[in-house]
Amino acid sequence: MFYYVKGELVMTDPQSAVVDCGGVGYKLTVSMNTLSHLTETGKKVCLYTHLSVREDAVELFGFYDTDELSAFRLLISVSGVGPKAAMAILSLLSPEKFAVAVSSGDTKTLAKAQGIGAKTAARIVLELKDKLAKAAKEDSSFAQAAHNSVNVSTGNVPKAIEALGVLGYSPSDVSPVLATRDSALPVEQLISLTLKQMGRQ
Repeated sequence: MFYYVKGELVMTDPQSAVVDCGGVGYKLTVSMNTLSHLTETGKKVCLYTHLSVREDAVELFGFYDTDELSAFRLLISVSGVGPKAAMAILSLLSPEKFAVAVSSGDTKTLAKAQGIGAKTAARIVLELKDKLAKAAKEDSSFAQAAHNSVNVSTGNVPKAIEALGVLGYSPSDVSPVLATRDSALPVEQLISLTLKQMGRQ
């Protein structure tokens, strides 16, 4: 229904932000990650949104960029993970760190989020890795990605490709960008640089 909300930042608190759009104040639930980018009231901001409609509540969630929004939607697609749990994870982890945690099976990092236990963390990894595996079967570019260039099959690049897959990017999209990067860079940095470059295209 709403793709984004753009307007003047009126106020923030630890869990939300209010944006004035043409005289209407929209209150959005936000993560600590998004909140860290909303530093000055009175400034123009643009937050990408997800509208959650339940029997007892209608809630608008706001995200600083589309990568965090994608991570949120992936999380709430996991059985037993609601919007609050998803926001707790995204308050602890950036989209890049979240993708690395899932692709590497790092349940301990996910379980550090408030309200996320070991079982829920394991379910998140299992279900999202299954989705990634299905995408790999449907998209032959996953199998070909390692052969696109010498750089793509070495160092941390294969891990970065898998982690970016968690965020919904296909290897055919990210391999040309990753091929220009130093494969020895940390996975999280490779992801961040790739997302930034793709955002400029």
